[in-house]
Amino acid sequence: MVKVYTSSVIDAPADRVWAVIRDFNALPAWHPAIADSRIEGNQPSDKVGCIRNFNLKAGGNIREQLLALSDYDYVCTYAILVSPMGVENYVATLKLSPITDGNRSYAEWTAEFDCAPEREKKLAEDIGQGVFQGGFDALKRRFPAGR
Repeated sequence: MVKVYTSSVIDAPADRVWAVIRDFNALPAWHPAIADSRIEGNQPSDKVGCIRNFNLKAGGNIREQLLALSDYDYVCTYAILVSPMGVENYVATLKLSPITDGNRSYAEWTAEFDCAPEREKKLAEDIGQGVFQGGFDALKRRFPAGR
């Protein structure tokens, strides 16, 4: 089992950041790697169990299922159902915590998955730095310090 953990501080209150990321279908609006997204079966994008089907700008299609969503705890958990990455049993959680000193957000994105042993290091780096940190960096640009 591979475990990936990435964290960052975003210069905006958790409720403002959560308003952007809580929509399970809104990845293209804030993550630079995502070309387009849709929720299968016209389900609401905040319904646990709904399936997000999206395309990457670099090519490739991913299907993910929303496993948990809490507006109270600012947490979203999802599983990859289909992906070109070669991962199995992939479950990820994106969580925000308020930082009261400065009214900022502490963001954590974690994932656990299985893959071929020779791909563990590369996939952990691609997911942790490319996907997770890439998303956090985009959120930081959206909420620049002092605004």
